Amino acid sequence: MEILAFGVQADEKPLIEQAFAGRHDVHCLDVFLTEDTAPIAADHEIVSSSVNADLNAEVLRILAAGGTRMIAQRSTGFNNIDLDVARELGLTVARVSYYSPYSVAEFAWTLAMAVNRRIVRAANRTRDFDFRLDGLMGRDFRGRTAGVLGTGKIGEAFTRIAHGFGMELLGWDVAENPACRELGMTYVDRDTLLAQSDLISLHVPLLPSTHHLIDAAALAHVKHDAVLVNSSRGGLIDTDALVGALRTGRLAGVGLDVYEAEAGLFFLDKSLEVVEDDTLARLVTFPNVVVTSHQAYYTRDAVAQIIDATVRNVDDYLAGRRSENVLVPDAQA
Repeated sequence: MEILAFGVQADEKPLIEQAFAGRHDVHCLDVFLTEDTAPIAADHEIVSSSVNADLNAEVLRILAAGGTRMIAQRSTGFNNIDLDVARELGLTVARVSYYSPYSVAEFAWTLAMAVNRRIVRAANRTRDFDFRLDGLMGRDFRGRTAGVLGTGKIGEAFTRIAHGFGMELLGWDVAENPACRELGMTYVDRDTLLAQSDLISLHVPLLPSTHHLIDAAALAHVKHDAVLVNSSRGGLIDTDALVGALRTGRLAGVGLDVYEAEAGLFFLDKSLEVVEDDTLARLVTFPNVVVTSHQAYYTRDAVAQIIDATVRNVDDYLAGRRSENVLVPDAQA
C-alpha cells in the first residue's frame, strides 16, 4: 500500500519514511492538501494530512472521487476537517489524540520569556553591535499571577512550569484539573482571570464556543501591563481586536505561535512575496509582539509521537480496528 503524505516538512520526512519502512510505501509531499492539490491523491486509498491542510467539503469530495477512503491527520486539532461531509462520503478520518504536552507548554513559556525580556529586540541589536539596554527592561514573573485558559494536559504542563517560577495560579476551564488544584491553582471565571493575571496563556481547543474567546470585550478586562501568549489555535483571538488593543498601549507584550488566518502563510516561504494580509502585517510591526509559525509542537519527541500514532492509525484502519483517534466513523460506533 502506498500512502501519500501531504505537508511534510524537511525535518519530518526521514522520520516518516523510517516509521513506515517495512510496513507500507510512503510518498512525502511538501505541498499542503487543498482543492488545488487534492487531485494528486487519485488512486491512493490512504492520505495523511498536516495541521494546515484545508479539508473542506470540496477537498473531501475530490479525495473520495479519486478513491481515497482514509485520512490520517498528523495533528490533534481537526477544526480544518468537515467531519459531516467526511461521514456522508464514508471516509475514515483519524487524528493524533495525544503527543508530548511539554513541547507546546515549554514553547509557550519560551514566547512568554522572549516577550517579557525583549529577547528578539536584544538579539537584533547585538547583531549590529548595539549593546544598549534602553527599552529592554522586563519584569520578574516570580510572585506575579499566571492565568491559564484551558487546564488539560498542555495547560497542566504550563501550570507546573509557572508553579516552578513561584507564580500565583488562576485557571479557567469547563472542568477543573485536580493536578492543577494541587499546585495551588484557583479556578475563576474568564473575566476575573483576565483582570487579575500578569501572564495569560491559552490552551483550549478551537470550538464554536471558544472562537474569539479573546475579543475586544475580553481585552478590555486585561491589565495594561499583562503578557498574552497563544500557542493553541489562532481563532481563539480576534486579531483585529488585538491589534486595536496594542495600538492603544494595552498589553506589555504578546507572543503568538498561531494566527487565525495562517492557512496559506505559515509553513511557507513568503519572503519574496507581498503579503496581502494587512492585519498580520500590522501585527508584526509592534516591537512588543513576537510571532512564530506554528512551531510549538515541533520537537523531535513530539513529532516522533505524532508519526508513531499516525502509523498505528493506518494499521488500525487496515485491520478494521477502532481507537480513540478515530473521528469518523465515530469511535464509539
